[in-house]
Amino acid sequence: MQRPALTSAEELPAMPDGAPLVDSHCHLDFDSFGDDLEEVLERARAVGVSHMITIGASGPFAANQAAVALASAHESISATVGVHPHEAASLDDAQMRRLETMADDPNVVGIGETGLDYHYDHSPREAQRDAFGRFLDLAQRKQLPVSIHLRNADEDAAAIVRECGLGDAGGVIHCFSSDRAAATTFLDLGLHISFSGIVTFKSAEEVRDAARMVPLDRMLIETDSPFLAPVPHRGRRNEPALVSRTAAAIAELRNEPVERIASSTAENAIRLFALKQRRA
Repeated sequence: MQRPALTSAEELPAMPDGAPLVDSHCHLDFDSFGDDLEEVLERARAVGVSHMITIGASGPFAANQAAVALASAHESISATVGVHPHEAASLDDAQMRRLETMADDPNVVGIGETGLDYHYDHSPREAQRDAFGRFLDLAQRKQLPVSIHLRNADEDAAAIVRECGLGDAGGVIHCFSSDRAAATTFLDLGLHISFSGIVTFKSAEEVRDAARMVPLDRMLIETDSPFLAPVPHRGRRNEPALVSRTAAAIAELRNEPVERIASSTAENAIRLFALKQRRA
């Protein structure tokens, strides 16, 4: 288990003027948080994180149930449901029927993460493409946004979105890791772009370049915790409070006040995932 990056919220400054933050993509059901989840949530609150979206598609199918249970137990957490592209080969009709039902839970605000991962290829690419199409269809029928995972598959993903459609609820490319051209393609398709701690990595200049050009009204931020802790915490367990580091890094890149980045990305997440309506 990775050593936690934080032991106190005092290590991170709160946003100026109480600007809110939303961690639009995290995996709070992981064993990494088994011993100190309440402390993790308290540190998030201390730096201004008003809401977190925990992702059901984070491993075995049962992870969906864990995500929904967390969202049911905590007002500041919502969930998505789906099957990760790594597990696409295991997707069957019985699972899809269960996800159809789970998607009606009032604590579920999105479908995913789904998409394509041609870097690891843990599932055959044909199975990934088929699953992605099925989840785009589910998202449209349930009128929920879709959270899309992509690695080394931008062209195929764009083609599938064009073919299957996105739906009025829209969606987001989570943990964006490509370049300006890919960002433009997905923006043109109506998607939002979410940036993680990758923007702080020395090798991620193309991602930083994309972060400079994505319109602020189409941008989200996330941790993807427990993965991808931002510098100077890289290599340790990530957690929602560290979304403040990503906000600060993007503010510096764009030469904008950090409170504007925080507030705008929070408003975008609230609008995209209909958080206020569903949590009222």
